[in-house]
Amino acid sequence: MDILSLVCTGALIVGGLYWFMCVLGPAEQKGKRATDLSGGSISAEKVQDNYKQYWSFFRRPKEIETAEKVPDFVDTFYNLVTDIYEWGWGQSFHFSPSIPGKSHRDATRLHEEMAVDLIEAKSGQRILDVGCGVGGPMRAIAAHSRANVVGITINEYQVNRARLHNKKAGLESLCEVVCGNFLKMPFPENSFDGAYSIEATCHAPKLEEVYAEIFRVLKPGALYVSYEWVTTDKYRGDNPEHVEVIQGIERGDALPGLRSYADIAETARKVGFVVVNERDLAKPPAHPWWSRLKMGRIAYWRNHIVVTVLAALGIAPKGTVDVHEMLFKTADYLTRGGDSGIFSPMHMILCRKPLHAQT
Repeated sequence: MDILSLVCTGALIVGGLYWFMCVLGPAEQKGKRATDLSGGSISAEKVQDNYKQYWSFFRRPKEIETAEKVPDFVDTFYNLVTDIYEWGWGQSFHFSPSIPGKSHRDATRLHEEMAVDLIEAKSGQRILDVGCGVGGPMRAIAAHSRANVVGITINEYQVNRARLHNKKAGLESLCEVVCGNFLKMPFPENSFDGAYSIEATCHAPKLEEVYAEIFRVLKPGALYVSYEWVTTDKYRGDNPEHVEVIQGIERGDALPGLRSYADIAETARKVGFVVVNERDLAKPPAHPWWSRLKMGRIAYWRNHIVVTVLAALGIAPKGTVDVHEMLFKTADYLTRGGDSGIFSPMHMILCRKPLHAQT
């Protein structure tokens, strides 16, 4: 082989690896690249230990049922998965019904905009995002409504990522991010014109506690909408396959325990809300929200090869491969939950805080 052929072959290999890892890899190229994967606020040498610590929570199930333990549990989880979520999924850490003729990104944006339309947010109002992650929904909602959105997340690394994305999007004036526990929010009573949570309150050990806190900070007459993760009326607790699927979802998504759809409205009323509307957005005529997971299997194996290579080279922290494999297994449980109809990640409840205190 002459020198020219050797150079061309080498360039082709290098170019192919770059395309495979840095261009093809990210689902949302405004976010992470494969070579930037980290353990969030966890130092690289401690990622594997923290992964083991995360799984240890499930060996002590009673501990993750208490409010005192849940913040550490959820914070550890999001340190481990945030970069992988951003790289492989995007900046909005939630599902949405697939829409024929629309991209996943457009379907996600429309799902987010529907939430803020339901609470009738207007320009200049102060809106609360309960469990904002890295702020994908926050930015879509702020751009759509021109409301001032304040997001809260337990994870400091997500706060920094969200602020970075807000600045890049030119939405710093409309988007504020606070690091805190949504069970004890650092906001005064009656301080928000509306609120929403998109697949976030499932991390609360008791739904009543987070709903009561949201009720407290809302102004009288304000609306709150939530997309809840629930088991549906098709779930049977005496069916071993159903139990396996739901436990797989819980363990792979840092959930103290999935709730039944029947408990959501009752809990909202218990803390003082008036329920305006309630329905499962996953039901027909909606198209399957889990189709993206099914179509992403090839992408997963591609990404898993990339993660394995980067971990072997010392670019990605040890333990990243374990986390990525956990998320793939969880995606399978989520798909099975959607296919069987026993699980929904978008049980919608729209509530209003009464103008006057109820007796």
